[in-house]
Amino acid sequence: MEKINTIRVMARSSPFDKLLMVKCLKRKGHVVAVTGDGTNDAPALKEADVGLSMGIQGTEVAKESSDIVILDDNFTSVVTVLKWGRCVYNNIQKFIQFQLTVNVAALVINFVAAISSGEVPLTAVQLLWVNLIMDTLGALALATEQPTNDLMTKQPVGRTEPLITKIMWRNLIAQAVYQITVLLILEFKGSTIFGVNKNVKDTLVFNSFVLCQVFNEFNARKMEEKHIFKGIVKNKLFLGIIGMTVVLQVVMVEFLKKFANTERLNWRQWVACIVIAAMSWPIGWLVKFIPVSSKQFLNLPTHRSSVT
Repeated sequence: MEKINTIRVMARSSPFDKLLMVKCLKRKGHVVAVTGDGTNDAPALKEADVGLSMGIQGTEVAKESSDIVILDDNFTSVVTVLKWGRCVYNNIQKFIQFQLTVNVAALVINFVAAISSGEVPLTAVQLLWVNLIMDTLGALALATEQPTNDLMTKQPVGRTEPLITKIMWRNLIAQAVYQITVLLILEFKGSTIFGVNKNVKDTLVFNSFVLCQVFNEFNARKMEEKHIFKGIVKNKLFLGIIGMTVVLQVVMVEFLKKFANTERLNWRQWVACIVIAAMSWPIGWLVKFIPVSSKQFLNLPTHRSSVT
């Protein structure tokens, strides 16, 4: 256990030496990957968190003991595997951050309104609609983000690191607090501010809430970077889903009055809803100036050892 911190190359090693090295690294908390092509590599390949064997030169025993088989025996394929693996993990985090923001905001708004006035601004059908477009279309939009080279500059995720990081909590809380604040103001003072009846006011709350999620979807694309539009032109599916969500929301508000319990809005009211929702962009930009350390990508020990 003392030697393992200084070993970088272990030559002329036996299968037991390889296995012992993997076990010691794992005890130290490292996530261990092992490459091999021979039968004697099988114990270490099986013990490692990720075992990679060669598809052409590798033996059947080595392949059966591995998690990943490199079919072309080209080590650059490992880079592709790592990039896509990190991309999937990152996309899952984006969606979790986005979905938690929606749920926290909706829960608090309805809870506060129900306690204070005995009525909820977001009806069951409207909440079902929000979950439908955000769970399905939102998930599809964020899950289709392509991997970038920036992912390869980050340290591996620690074995015990939480899925929801401090960076995610920072972004989530900032957006949720903004949405709760502005929508509760609309709920209690919207009729006075806009000079409308209760039904129109409730529609303004619902429409603003949905549009806030649409704009916040752009923020969710980049959890750490301030430039949330970076590479967005390349993701045609994301832009298409955003456009589809907006069209469906317009149909919901303007044409499905009885089903959605909404009232038609004039152009000034639509502009007000869009402005309220668009404020999530500068808020998301400003909140990223708040320094947050994340053990997920920082201060992790790096250790590269090779066995021959």
